Amino acid sequence: MDLCFKPLEASDVEALRPYFSLRSNLTCDSVILDSFLWKDYYGCEFALVEGEAVLLLSHVGDQYKACLPVCRKEDMARFFAVMEDYMNRQLHRPMEVIFADEPGIQALELAPGRYQVQEEVDAADYVYDAESLRTLAGKKYHKKKNHINAFLKEYERRWEYRRITMADRDQVWQFLDRWRSSKGDDAGHHLDGEVEGIHSILHHMDELGTCVAGIWVDGQLEAFTVGSYNPVDRMAVIHIEKANSEIRGLYPLINQQFLVHEFPEAVLVNREDDVGLPALRKAKESYHPIFMVNKYTLTQLDYRPAGEGAPDSREEENPGSHKEEKPDPRKEGGPCAG
Repeated sequence: MDLCFKPLEASDVEALRPYFSLRSNLTCDSVILDSFLWKDYYGCEFALVEGEAVLLLSHVGDQYKACLPVCRKEDMARFFAVMEDYMNRQLHRPMEVIFADEPGIQALELAPGRYQVQEEVDAADYVYDAESLRTLAGKKYHKKKNHINAFLKEYERRWEYRRITMADRDQVWQFLDRWRSSKGDDAGHHLDGEVEGIHSILHHMDELGTCVAGIWVDGQLEAFTVGSYNPVDRMAVIHIEKANSEIRGLYPLINQQFLVHEFPEAVLVNREDDVGLPALRKAKESYHPIFMVNKYTLTQLDYRPAGEGAPDSREEENPGSHKEEKPDPRKEGGPCAG
């Protein structure tokens, strides 16, 4: 099967969005905005297959990594095989899959010994009870409520929560510049990738149809957040949350207000992973997750380059089915190039 991969663009999002609702998936990757946010950092490309699946490929330099097929659960094994064949025969490398969730892996029904499955501890997503984060009721949220009450007292009638529109983009960019500068040069290159992704979202807000909101204090934007909704699992996914850390109570307030105003129907909230940063882990744990969603990397073990070792098992099962390999059209400047 010939696959035509192309870079993910804002104009593709609306057409691809329905595929992400074809099965339950509790990871942050269950919504397309997460792929769009990191599309430049990970070199995200996609291919539509038979109007039934979206195949995602990360292409950075000479590194290629796939994601699990975005399709119905019962079709995952079939489209996984399509992607594996492309990686083996067209890209001449073993299949490697990133950010795979447990139910998705189980749906593949992989034969023992074909793949190494490695848990990525720092990539596990934090999932919370949505109503608890909206109300902050109970003793365990007492500190959060105290911080919010302190903010409300100090800034009474001086703050405003509202949706961010295209007209507010300059203010968001100014805030991002201040926020990024405060982190210094040692904060990690992933922050630059995140900022680049936020700029892409702000440039294409109308096309993406995503939720972006902020809090203004004394007329200046001091916090903003970006989220999506996973309707299958009734789960809000919080992709971005930034605030002026010098203003007490601002972080828990933007967290609460965003869920109250934009996701009143959500039962769960996915606040993504901590990327292995102790400070971020502490912050996410302070909101008391009800469970973690583990993610895994799958690495193919039975790949053999053409002409080496035993023949591909699929060729043994189908004698004479081998076709002449076709070059990767992106490398040859063909219709998928660019």
